[in-house]
Amino acid sequence: MLEQVMIEDIRRRAEAAKDKKAAYGNDVDLDKYLHDVPIRERITTLGELSAGIRERALTIGMDATEAYRSGSFFQHDQTVLISKSMQEGLEVMDINEALEKYDWMKDYYFKLVQPDQDKYTAYSATHKVAGYFIRALPGAKIEFPLQACLYMGREGMIQNVHNVIIAEEGSELHIISGCTSDTHVTQGVHIGISEFYVKDNAKLTFTMIHNWAENLIVRPRSSTRIGKNAVFMSNYVCMRPVKDIQMYPSSIMEGENSVARYNTVVVALKGSHMDLGSKAVLKAKGCKAEIIARTISRGGYIASRGLIEGDVPDTKAHLECRGLLLSDEGTIYAVPELLGTVQGVDLSHEAAVGKINEEEIQYLMARGVDSDTATALIVRGFLEVDIEGLPPALQAEMKKNIELGGRGM
Repeated sequence: MLEQVMIEDIRRRAEAAKDKKAAYGNDVDLDKYLHDVPIRERITTLGELSAGIRERALTIGMDATEAYRSGSFFQHDQTVLISKSMQEGLEVMDINEALEKYDWMKDYYFKLVQPDQDKYTAYSATHKVAGYFIRALPGAKIEFPLQACLYMGREGMIQNVHNVIIAEEGSELHIISGCTSDTHVTQGVHIGISEFYVKDNAKLTFTMIHNWAENLIVRPRSSTRIGKNAVFMSNYVCMRPVKDIQMYPSSIMEGENSVARYNTVVVALKGSHMDLGSKAVLKAKGCKAEIIARTISRGGYIASRGLIEGDVPDTKAHLECRGLLLSDEGTIYAVPELLGTVQGVDLSHEAAVGKINEEEIQYLMARGVDSDTATALIVRGFLEVDIEGLPPALQAEMKKNIELGGRGM
């Protein structure tokens, strides 16, 4: 259990930041939303979820049959309905249970994301929280992906989540984490703190799929610490309507020859405001990082940010932001940043914002494809990101969501 002195320090720092606005994105009045919601009944299998919830969860990669899955986690509002591991070497539990069970959690909880970072982290630190604790034990090779779902089923609530994910030394772990809301939910706020620890020689692949409602506000806050010869791959997909998302995940690459890759694929519909970015800080010899973003505006606003910082020689990284405007009402603001602090770093970036090439459409139409189908094919091709080393199951989930989003356009 966390020591009382640590709990008090977290709360003290959070209280001092309760009105601190985020560095980027729109401000949100949290007092307009429900802070306390009733506890829901726990379940023993995902099959006990209603058909509507199972169908909705399937859109973000949560399969109630649990076929080809190593474990499952499902949080409904502020209640963890189920958390279980189905493979040796993998731990899955409610974050509160982990805080009670392990004294050493004091070295992981609110260590990478700070409680006084902004008003959203401050809220998380001072209100009832749920979320997942996922840990791959040393040397464990988790063959199938673990699936996790954060589900909002109550109108106007704030869902407060804190996740801690640990890939111990020499382990391999793949996670499909999806966030969605019930069809009757029109507004609410999701605050999600996620702290990732990828130890020496470990590999962690994390794919997050969002499928929110048109008036949902989303504030993820995440950071990753990467050890020697370790690999962290983060994939983010959001193809559906959402009111406002602001996120800027970061990786601190402390171990030699560590690798970080961020892949972002998003579509902003009219009325959506997306302020997205990724940051990689290379602090050890031989580190490599890649940040790739594919963004499409169909009338919405997108800020596509990226920052790579090289602090030691013999490091290499690349940042690529590509945007496609499909509406005159849309906006894409690309902000690629490179920061080299010593000689011997190799950092590069590439940014482009434009529209569909009419010649490409005409080329396809000349071969018997109608205009709408030609446009859809070009859009889906634009959104396809070649992710080296992505497990087949995660690649299938990403492709499925991109296909669905492409059809919607």
